[in-house]
Amino acid sequence: MTDTIMFHEGNRALQDQFDSRRIADRLEETRLRRQLSPQDRAFVEGVMFFFLATADAQGRPDCSFKGGTPGFVQAIAPDEIAFPDYDGNGMFKSLGNILVNPSVGLLFIDMGEKPRRLRVNGEARVSRDDPLMGRFAGAQLLVRVKTRAIFPNCPRYIVTPGAHKPSQYAPRPDYHPPEPPWKGFDDLKDYVHPRQPTPNGE
Repeated sequence: MTDTIMFHEGNRALQDQFDSRRIADRLEETRLRRQLSPQDRAFVEGVMFFFLATADAQGRPDCSFKGGTPGFVQAIAPDEIAFPDYDGNGMFKSLGNILVNPSVGLLFIDMGEKPRRLRVNGEARVSRDDPLMGRFAGAQLLVRVKTRAIFPNCPRYIVTPGAHKPSQYAPRPDYHPPEPPWKGFDDLKDYVHPRQPTPNGE
C-alpha cells in the first residue's frame, strides 16, 4: 500500500522515475499539516482571490476563480474554512460538482513582493441556510471546507502582476536557472533529488 495523505500510486510511479520519493516523503513529513497555522489563517483571510478545483461524479475536473474583498474567506475552526458563493452565471459548475463529489482543492496565491502559495485540500459542503450566512455580505450560498491536507507550495514560478520578465527560475533556451532556496534548507537538502537532463529548446 503506497497511499498516504498526499500521495497515491500515480504520484509514486513518477516519483520513482525521477528519484524524488525521498524528498516527497520528507516534504510530507515536515510541511504537511491538517490544521491551519496562525500564519495560514492570516493568509487565507487576507486574500482577494483563490482558485477552486472540483470534479464531478465521473472525475471530470473543473477549476474556477473565486474573488472578493479581504476576509471573504474565513477560518471558522482550525480545520475548517468557509467562503460565500456570489451571484454569477448560474451554471454552478464548481458548487454542482461539490454536491456530487465533495473533494476539493483550493490554491491561495500572493503575487506580491514576497510570493507565496498555499494548497488546502479537503471535503466541502454547500448550504443555502448555513447559520454563518449572515457574516458574508452578498452570499447566496455558503461553502464550508473541512481540511484534509494543508501544504505550503514553492512560489518560484510566480510572476508579480505587471512584470515584463519571466521568473528567474523559468527554464528557457541557453539558460541555467538557479536552484530555489528551499533545496538548501537544512531539513531538506539531504533529500533533494538530482535534476534530470532536459532539452535546451528549439
